[in-house]
Amino acid sequence: MEEKRYQDLKMGERGAVISIIAYIILAILKLVVANFSGSEALKADGLNNATDIIASIAVLIGLKLSRKPPDQDHPYGHWKAETVASMVASFIMMIVGIQVLYGAISSIFQPSQESPDIISAGVGVFCSLIMYLVYRYNIKLGRKINSQAVMAAAKDNLSDAWVSIGAAIGIIGSQFHLPWLDPVTASIVGILICKTAWDIFKKASHYLTDGFDEKQLDIYKKATLQVHGVKGVQEIKARNYGNNTVVDIVILVHFTLDIKEAHEIATEVEEALIKNFQVYSVHVHVEPS
Repeated sequence: MEEKRYQDLKMGERGAVISIIAYIILAILKLVVANFSGSEALKADGLNNATDIIASIAVLIGLKLSRKPPDQDHPYGHWKAETVASMVASFIMMIVGIQVLYGAISSIFQPSQESPDIISAGVGVFCSLIMYLVYRYNIKLGRKINSQAVMAAAKDNLSDAWVSIGAAIGIIGSQFHLPWLDPVTASIVGILICKTAWDIFKKASHYLTDGFDEKQLDIYKKATLQVHGVKGVQEIKARNYGNNTVVDIVILVHFTLDIKEAHEIATEVEEALIKNFQVYSVHVHVEPS
């Protein structure tokens, strides 16, 4: 199973590379067109993609580090590196999101504003379509390999697609003698960047502080109680190492059982959780009931 996890991480790197290539091309296209067309919304969208390049590189580095085998300093492996990379990426996105928001709000109150060229709206729609295709690829890959980092990248891809659509709407609206609509849309883009950054940070910090879904723990507990010989579950805890789940559980068995029989029940519990829920590792402690 461990070898498969490493192969999954290697596949995840492919998704990060595709995102990086797409962001580089689209960021250059948007910023060049925005410079000539005078669109604040398209400029903000291009800056968003520029930060996504850095964020995707951080995810790629995290995935590569996660594939390193356990060593003396990291006996549990380097699985959490991808989660750390996601948190670093969220910091970068938040800083740029605030900058975009500040610039957009300042431009709203400028005395003279001209409507941007309509070609910038076409560029926004085209880029939105490209990012949606990248999203479809990464979401499918993320689900296949059960990677938090790739799923987060896919979520960012989708938000970028919607941001580009929003930018196009603002540009088109500004053609109808509403030039202020373009910087207003740019402000919304900045807010969306900040929200995406916050969502990624919140999830990454939850995993790094060993937070775990209580509902999922209940599911593990119910599955354990169905194993023949288990009289109760005294304690159950779980934590994530990257996309790997580690479960610690204390089960109760009849006090008349010998060590061999108790060990066999513990093994059944371990196999049930690994097989049914793709848990990476299960540590079972047995107590007499």
